[in-house]
Amino acid sequence: MHSETAQEDAALYVVATPLGNLQDVTLRALSVLKSVDLIAAEDTRVTRHLLQHYAIGTRTMSLHEHNEPRAAERVLELLQQGKSVALVSDAGTPAISDPGALLVKRARDSGARVVPVPGPSALTAALSVAGLRTQEFVFLGFLPAQAAARRRALERMRRLPFALVLYEAPHRVRETLADLAEVLGAARGIVIARELTKLFESVHACGLGEAGAWLDGDPNRQRGEFVLVVEGAAVPDDTQAEEGERVLGILVAELPVKQAAQLAAAITGARKNRLYQRALELKAVHDDE
Repeated sequence: MHSETAQEDAALYVVATPLGNLQDVTLRALSVLKSVDLIAAEDTRVTRHLLQHYAIGTRTMSLHEHNEPRAAERVLELLQQGKSVALVSDAGTPAISDPGALLVKRARDSGARVVPVPGPSALTAALSVAGLRTQEFVFLGFLPAQAAARRRALERMRRLPFALVLYEAPHRVRETLADLAEVLGAARGIVIARELTKLFESVHACGLGEAGAWLDGDPNRQRGEFVLVVEGAAVPDDTQAEEGERVLGILVAELPVKQAAQLAAAITGARKNRLYQRALELKAVHDDE
């Protein structure tokens, strides 16, 4: 991949690096980091620790959220010269709630090859040990820092039947857990994954209503980087939904739409909002007859 190798080896390699445990780096990642012409790192001091551990002498440059547009231009120049560059973040997979997405887009738009070198990811690591139904999930990254904006973002997700995955910093995790419980409901399950692959790794499952107390139970639990996995909203089963519509069909013929939907929901446990919409449909059909 050095400049003296074949032209087709020139590429931007997006390289996943360990979250904490240096043994998690892949053999392919090590090979790429050794052979590229340059490593664009979120923090060169952090990356240097990994490189020194594996006796890698490739030179580095900084590419972080504050200089990414300018640094990306430098990387594009190298790619156009037929050189190869590796992009790394401080930990995990670059460009996922980390710098790099702008560089990747510009490199692809310029016609350069962009090659993923997969490996560690806090997102997938947390999902794998959550024990929740995660065939479908929504990744929220970091929620807004301001409380009002954070609650609005959660409100948009409140009814989704998918697991919600988010990252959080230690100084804000307590507030975020409180907002999760308030907006999504105290009974909703959560898995709190902290310091994944590091010395003080912990994974704790509980209800959202209990999460704050668990966090406060030991000052050390509020330290480190967090991945929060919240179970999705409950979805009525088919039998419940079918029974709700059957009862609604009887009631809507005799009662106002709103009252019919409320009674059908109370009798069957089906979702009131869904029954109300269905009642409007049935009423419209009845009025047209």
